Amino acid sequence: MNIIKLILLSIVCVSIGNAQQTPAETHSKSIAIMGGTAHLGNGTVIQNSLITFESGILQTVSEYKGTEAISEMEVIDAKGQHIYPGFIVPNSTLGLIEIDAVRATDDEEEVGSWNPHIRSLIAYNAESRVVESMRPNGVLLAQITPRGGRISGTSSIVQLDAWNWEDAAIKSDDGIHLNWPNTFTRGRWWLGEDPGLKSNPKYTSQTTEIEAYFNNAKANRNSTKAKLNLPLDAMRGLFDESKTLFIHVNDEKGIVDAVEFSKSQGLTKMVIVGGYEAYKLASYLKENGIAVLLQRVHSRPNSDDHDYDLPFKMAHMLVEAGVNVGLETSGDMERMNSRNLPFYAGTTVAYGLTKEQALQLITLNTAKILGIDSSYGSLEVGKSATLFISSGDALDMRTNNLTKAFIDGRKISLESHQTELWKRYSKKYENN
Repeated sequence: MNIIKLILLSIVCVSIGNAQQTPAETHSKSIAIMGGTAHLGNGTVIQNSLITFESGILQTVSEYKGTEAISEMEVIDAKGQHIYPGFIVPNSTLGLIEIDAVRATDDEEEVGSWNPHIRSLIAYNAESRVVESMRPNGVLLAQITPRGGRISGTSSIVQLDAWNWEDAAIKSDDGIHLNWPNTFTRGRWWLGEDPGLKSNPKYTSQTTEIEAYFNNAKANRNSTKAKLNLPLDAMRGLFDESKTLFIHVNDEKGIVDAVEFSKSQGLTKMVIVGGYEAYKLASYLKENGIAVLLQRVHSRPNSDDHDYDLPFKMAHMLVEAGVNVGLETSGDMERMNSRNLPFYAGTTVAYGLTKEQALQLITLNTAKILGIDSSYGSLEVGKSATLFISSGDALDMRTNNLTKAFIDGRKISLESHQTELWKRYSKKYENN
């Protein structure tokens, strides 16, 4: 019995030692950050700034003149450092999957094809080690998005310092995610088919099926005698504009068909996700007021005849055309790559954008696309004090080094299991 107790105690101790940092408590005092270079997220930079906040809300965002009454506040000297709004990663599976090889930790996809009623939020693990590792790079907010099927489900937006999904949620059920059919497919070489691209013979039937589903949802919404149908009932938000339709599509024809489909359904809140060939339709997207959450910047071209640097310069091409663009990170190991979001934005600077334009891709632009710009995405009076201080350029992986970070005015921990391991092993060979 004593041996069993010892084993159990050991397990508990290990669990505690590896647990996530305790979510921060609300500050009782007002806080003033003075002297830093503030990048507001809306294109404005204040070289010698004063930022104050109280009860989680920004009270002052201005140039520091040295005469302001801040003696009663907790003062943070940020001279020589940079201040940014918290970065926002959209279309992410953060907190839905922990270890690929462990099925019990994988909750990113539901069975079936039509799942608008599946809420990713209730599967979100706020104490995920992966979630914790986002914060040291300045990623403080995320849109948690399911995968799979024709309609994957409903996403929600969370802040990344919470005990549970209820505490984490800042906008529940913000949108429904539709995977648009591919207009082209590749031949199955293992069956002796030509492996090259060819037209998808099922494309018309697949798009017709989508149209029929939306028509049924619309009829269900307008019917006073309709029985409760969870999937169709979840679609109501698309028609009353309380939810956004996020259409995951990459090819030129698919993007046009998706936009025209949304217009035919009377949907005014629609976003393209991925958008590999969106640059070909920049004027069309601007005319129709369609925003794009652009695919991961650090990707290879999809075709041999595309420019080698096409994924790097897409954002510049769309921004120059006046399209509202945000960056997303989906793909292989996407939840891990979410922490590299600021460095994806940094790459777009080398390919045409200014640093402040690139910053907007992961702050205010994304906040507008997700419908949370009234509170997040930029450093403006009246908005949430969700921000961080870095001793270097936050878009440069060589210099981004967070010294402090706040979510809704709460000073959060920047420790994670990775920083703990770094501290441990950085001393391993010091005396050798």
